Amino acid sequence: MKKIITIGASSSKNSINKILAEYTGSLLNEVELLKLDLNNYEMPIFSIDIENEKGIPTLANDLQAVFKKADGFIISFAEHNGAYSAAFKNVFDWLSRIDGKVWQNKPMLLLATSPGERGGQTVLDIAKARFPFNGGEIIGSLAIPSFFDNFKDNELINKDLKTALLNLVNDFQKAV
Repeated sequence: MKKIITIGASSSKNSINKILAEYTGSLLNEVELLKLDLNNYEMPIFSIDIENEKGIPTLANDLQAVFKKADGFIISFAEHNGAYSAAFKNVFDWLSRIDGKVWQNKPMLLLATSPGERGGQTVLDIAKARFPFNGGEIIGSLAIPSFFDNFKDNELINKDLKTALLNLVNDFQKAV
């Protein structure tokens, strides 16, 4: 059975991006979802000085081992001041020190959501531009605007957005 990692790229305990990533993962058929919580991977803020003094944190190596077992990734990004959350960026930085091809040339579905009308589109654009350089095979991407208006009772209710998401999920399913 294929293993798919879902990541809500936020440290919020009530992350709407974690909800979206896991919901999207649940739309896949016959896969095992590995639901990662960034709060379980708190590490020192990346610094070459820390790396030189103490080496790469054990948690980064542990996460890398999980990534190696995965067949694909579904990531939904929180947008903090137009970029990645500090929690995600820190994990990404540490992982890139182990292997610059963080995503190991595996299929990825990139999402973002926010309460606002752009739905995290700016951070999504950053990830779409960056991740191919880090071994990301981006199958598709989608920003979900106005999360609390479009997601109710654990489901995406906006018909057009749901159709777009289901099409992406179908493409992703074929790629893994």
